[in-house]
Amino acid sequence: MSIYVGNLSFEVTQEDMQEVFKDYGTVKRITLPKDRETGRMRGFGFVELSSDAEEESAISALNGADWMGRTLTVNKARPREDRGNKRGF
Repeated sequence: MSIYVGNLSFEVTQEDMQEVFKDYGTVKRITLPKDRETGRMRGFGFVELSSDAEEESAISALNGADWMGRTLTVNKARPREDRGNKRGF
């Protein structure tokens, strides 16, 4: 399972995320997508902890929390939807 973290500051770093989530367990992976054209953070990310119990604890504690001047949205990540080919095929 992965955790979706939304409404992040555009200045957040992987180190910032590590500091917050390490309190809930062992952080296995952090992904902070960037815009392809601008290279700027997109305002959301994904965190994977070492167990489902750790992830549930982080979700319960951090969803709705104020961090870096923003109210976080934290929940289980959903599988990526297939949006089809952009060329219309």
